[in-house]
Amino acid sequence: MITLTTGERRALRARAHDLSPVVAISQKGLTESVLKEIDRCLSTHELIKIRVFDIEREEREALLAEVCEKLQAAPVQHIGKLLVVWREKPESESVAVLKPAAKKRSAPRLTKKAAAAKNARAAKATPRRRTV
Repeated sequence: MITLTTGERRALRARAHDLSPVVAISQKGLTESVLKEIDRCLSTHELIKIRVFDIEREEREALLAEVCEKLQAAPVQHIGKLLVVWREKPESESVAVLKPAAKKRSAPRLTKKAAAAKNARAAKATPRRRTV
């Protein structure tokens, strides 16, 4: 299970605020198919909410710990019947190959003539006074 610092947990809770639950755990509990779905969602979204039905609070806490242990994830929040879980997205080689290296952009260079004209305009420019 991954452990998070207080600041990381706070930031993840803020990100999770607007999320909707993507997985629901119901009467049958935590089955293999539910674990696979949670794993798939974590691989895709990194941060997910899980809704739990018909399970008491103590069992929900144990369920959250079990999910995080089995999927190498971090528990972010347990509030009511919602569980928030985070796991960093795995770096896939195919994505790294497709991304080109970032190019450094610099300001366009002025020709000597354009630079001289700009300097001349700056030298002529004087602040104007308004008369009232």
